[in-house]
Amino acid sequence: TLTGLDTRDLGRDAEVWEKVLHKVRTGQMPPAGRVQPSQATKAAITSSLATGLDRIALANPMPGRVGVHRLNRAEYANAVRDLLGLEVDAKSLLLPDEADEGFDNVAASLALSPAHLERYLGAAREISRLAVGDETLGRAPSSATYKVPKLLEQDVRVSEDLPFGSRGGVAVRHNFPLDGEYRFKVRLRRQVYDYIVGMGHAQQLDVRIDGKRVKRFTVGGDAPGTPGPLTWNGEIVGDTEWELYMHAADANLEVRTPVKAGERSVAVAFVASPWEPEGVKQPLPVDFSRGSDEQYDGYAAVDAVSIQGPYQAAGAGETRSRRAVFVCTPKNSAEEGPCAKQIVSSLARRAYRRPPTADEIQTLLTFYAAGTQNAQNTSTARSFDAGIQAAIERMLVSFNFLFRIESDPVGASRPPVYRVSDIDLASRLSFFLWSSIPDEELLMTAERGRLKDPAVLEQQVQRMLRDPRAKALVDNFGSQWLGVRKAVSFQPDPNIFPEFDENLRNAFLQETALFMDSQFRADRSIVDLVSADYSFVNERLAQHYGLPNIYGERFRKITFTDGRRGGLLGQGGILMVTSYPDRTAPVLRGFWMLDNLLGMPPPPPPPNIPDLEPKAADGRVMSIREQMEVHRKNPACAACHVRMDPLGFSLENFDAIGRWRSVSNRLPVDASAVFADGTPLEGVQGLRTFLVKHRDNYVHTFVEKLLTYSLGRHVGYRDQPSIRKIIRGAAATDYRWSSIILGIVKSTPFQMRNIAS
Repeated sequence: TLTGLDTRDLGRDAEVWEKVLHKVRTGQMPPAGRVQPSQATKAAITSSLATGLDRIALANPMPGRVGVHRLNRAEYANAVRDLLGLEVDAKSLLLPDEADEGFDNVAASLALSPAHLERYLGAAREISRLAVGDETLGRAPSSATYKVPKLLEQDVRVSEDLPFGSRGGVAVRHNFPLDGEYRFKVRLRRQVYDYIVGMGHAQQLDVRIDGKRVKRFTVGGDAPGTPGPLTWNGEIVGDTEWELYMHAADANLEVRTPVKAGERSVAVAFVASPWEPEGVKQPLPVDFSRGSDEQYDGYAAVDAVSIQGPYQAAGAGETRSRRAVFVCTPKNSAEEGPCAKQIVSSLARRAYRRPPTADEIQTLLTFYAAGTQNAQNTSTARSFDAGIQAAIERMLVSFNFLFRIESDPVGASRPPVYRVSDIDLASRLSFFLWSSIPDEELLMTAERGRLKDPAVLEQQVQRMLRDPRAKALVDNFGSQWLGVRKAVSFQPDPNIFPEFDENLRNAFLQETALFMDSQFRADRSIVDLVSADYSFVNERLAQHYGLPNIYGERFRKITFTDGRRGGLLGQGGILMVTSYPDRTAPVLRGFWMLDNLLGMPPPPPPPNIPDLEPKAADGRVMSIREQMEVHRKNPACAACHVRMDPLGFSLENFDAIGRWRSVSNRLPVDASAVFADGTPLEGVQGLRTFLVKHRDNYVHTFVEKLLTYSLGRHVGYRDQPSIRKIIRGAAATDYRWSSIILGIVKSTPFQMRNIAS
């Protein structure tokens, strides 16, 4: 209720007035059925409230306070990459991160449990040994296995990291710790009775390292003996020789070859039939649902690639990581101490994102000394390397590395609100734009106290946005804001959608990533995300979308002229994760748009709400639209569904895996709807028009989501004046990405902080 609110003192009830402003701005107030003011009156109300609240916020800034902020997995991996020149798979090293407010970089969700700490200790040990090139790794060769998803069709080139003229297989980035020999072993895919598929004819399989072929195998086509009449069902077996071959034809698919230390590309793929150009589908692709003749006479597929080693290790060699670590090399024992101090000081400055204290350097040197002592029976160089490895291991488990820690002012007269230091601002900036630590230029600028200069700050932001590392912002923010990360594990019902496979899943993810990156790199208006008439497809996705004459694994930009696709709304990945595994879900799609595009997330449903009734009183099966109409008759449900359902129904021409359809369950698809404010929505084209018309709500929601991501905390009513200021500043450029990002970086919540209570 608004009774008792003082319109002359908005600050006394600022939280309530911000809610009023939000409800009026988004058309939720006055409620439907009440007398509605004119648009001019609404504009006057919102303008007056916003002006008053913004004036109060300017006089009494409340920037909020982010708690101690643990690095999430993406930030950890990027920090290791930029600190040590080493690409690591954080998903295999660390526990998954919890999400809050839709993002996995929100400090409140990034707790540190004993299980987390155990993983960090193990990761630090492994990473430090790889970075230095620990020669003891050669004493007990390690093994890594890279599995290929079972549902990945391997009758075409499956990755742009694989050579042209290949089909199937896998390409991975692998860290080779030392110069030496490594063994590569390939396991081929089996069918349900453990027979290797595709052995009916000869095929060639290549193993490549950094693009250079090191071995070509020939598999299949020479099965000895006679198969049984029903061999593939596992009941009647063939000759012993034939059976052994069909179970173990890949036993000798291994090669041992010298490899230089460092990160290398390892590619294992079949040679495509020479008469089949890329993009022309190879015949008889393997599928577990297909008949036995097809599985025997079709194409072999890679199941897994194992890499073991090193054998006969020759040393650490010259790697990118050693160049990053060893900024000096001692020529004799007298130089070891000073050089060690130089190395740990340089690394600690980057790792801790600030100049390290003398005590912190001494702690690292203590671990360095212990490491050299443990390796005292080895060569001088080995002993020095072991000490540096121990210091790096200690550095990687330091709270100064694992947590983003900001320092409050000291002294008796501490202000309740203060501007963060240049050092802390640099860290905020790098984790926002790069999900990583500051680089040398940014850190040096901060150390000199120059980030306080608005012109210098803007120059640094523009430089960082041009850097390839800014792709982390698009990938991490975009995939979580849109919810497409769920596509990695989402599994449509295979009985209803048997054509869905890993190739299509990967294409969905790549389409959204490429589209978002194209918008960001071109510095387009964020409104173009929903109004654009283009997207990116490869052959697999083009087939799914019904687009002719597109061949090959390479993605290319396609302009759509029929209005069905283009922008975010027609992308299969988004349409899939807002569906159920077996059917579309207008409620889920409507909720997704209200929450992520319009800033009107409905409250949780009340308890004891009954499920949808699939049949009418006369026993007739009702359509989803009819079921929802019955559901909305419940007063407890109507208020939310009157907004959600029309948005969701406007996308009903897309099925649960994003295909266009005009008929569903033998009935014509009806994608028309009327929004709560009376606006008609005619399919996806009408929905685009509606979102552009309501661009104020959309822009406000986007800025609020991006501010949440940038701060790593919940955005509340005290942040709304800053959001409005960011929007006003970006309006002159039609809300380009760079304008919004600059507005966030210059905002009160980003630049200032409340003192600890």
